[in-house]
Amino acid sequence: MRILVLGAGAVGLTVAAKLSEKAEVFAVARERCVTAINNNKFKMTGIWGEKTIPLKVGTKAPEGEWDYIIISTKSAATRSICEEYHHLFKNADVVSLQNGIGNEEIISEYTKNVIGAMIITGFEWVKDNEIFVSVDGGETQFGRFPSGNDAKVQALANLFNECGMRSLATENVRGAVWSKAFYSCSLNPLGAVMECPYGDLLKEPAWNIITKIVHEAFAVSKAEEIVMPQKTAEEYLEFLKTQKIPPTATHYCSMYQDIAAKRLTEVDYINGAIVKLGKKHGIKTPVNEIIVNLTHFKEELKCR
Repeated sequence: MRILVLGAGAVGLTVAAKLSEKAEVFAVARERCVTAINNNKFKMTGIWGEKTIPLKVGTKAPEGEWDYIIISTKSAATRSICEEYHHLFKNADVVSLQNGIGNEEIISEYTKNVIGAMIITGFEWVKDNEIFVSVDGGETQFGRFPSGNDAKVQALANLFNECGMRSLATENVRGAVWSKAFYSCSLNPLGAVMECPYGDLLKEPAWNIITKIVHEAFAVSKAEEIVMPQKTAEEYLEFLKTQKIPPTATHYCSMYQDIAAKRLTEVDYINGAIVKLGKKHGIKTPVNEIIVNLTHFKEELKCR
């Protein structure tokens, strides 16, 4: 099996390294990461074990046929990645292993073979060739986009499991992607702006904000006809408080890591997507809109 990973950052490089145990994998990454990995191999530490792996990487993808093409770039780069590499899509299944809402829709403009995915594992940069896997928030879920399951989806989930990454196939991948988006829009911007781990967000002042974020997002998801695992906003909030935050209580979110590294965040594709879709349906989302502006303000303070 041949797998190409495009836009490989912390998530993509680590997943590529794990998959390379059972498949032929090539990862396209930043030049500095490529140089570091070619000189010293790829190193992984944390809950998935400590390994040094001779990962195949480059700044450009090699030509040829691929069984799966995994896009793991930031959401802002999804379209540019598709523009650059859609000539490789051909008969491959193209997988969005990304945060945010709308990535699968963009990829669908370039190929009909789209697999959506939801990953909720924590990855943290240590060096350009080293990633620390910090938390496991649940199984990675794969599904045919916009809905359904088939042999290619199941084979990918099976491969992830064989490589030690807990995964499953789902008929409702849009629901899984939106569930992760709820998690991200609730926790990531506040964690980034307040520079705190997820566990601190259970404190009452933060939880009051999260409650409003989720109620707005839930109203938008209903208008979009998303079938969520939880039937009400309150049910999701209880799920978030009791099942999702505790295993990741000490984790600092990727949005915080972006701001600390003076990089732009993905807030426009998370809370910003809720705001945009709210306007589409005439649903007011004032708290999510404030969160987007606060996060951009934090970016400007850190990046100037």
